Amino acid sequence: MADYKVLFKTSVEKDFGGIPRADVQRLLHRIKALEKNPRPPGCEKLTGQERYRLRQGTYRIVYSIQDDELTVWVVKVGHRKDVYR
Repeated sequence: MADYKVLFKTSVEKDFGGIPRADVQRLLHRIKALEKNPRPPGCEKLTGQERYRLRQGTYRIVYSIQDDELTVWVVKVGHRKDVYR
């Protein structure tokens, strides 16, 4: 299986701004793992969307997968209560 390229929507940089540095490091490690397996155990497809959700502690990573281009787009990162607003 080929590696996927992980890309970030520009607004994700702002999402990381309010998260403690140690948590950001854990989130980035989890996101990097999506290069090898974009559908890891524990990810959930969001209802009515072509996006997935992955948990990392109390935070959520929302992303989309383009299998034909081998890319993963991270579209939102945040606390579980803030991600779906």
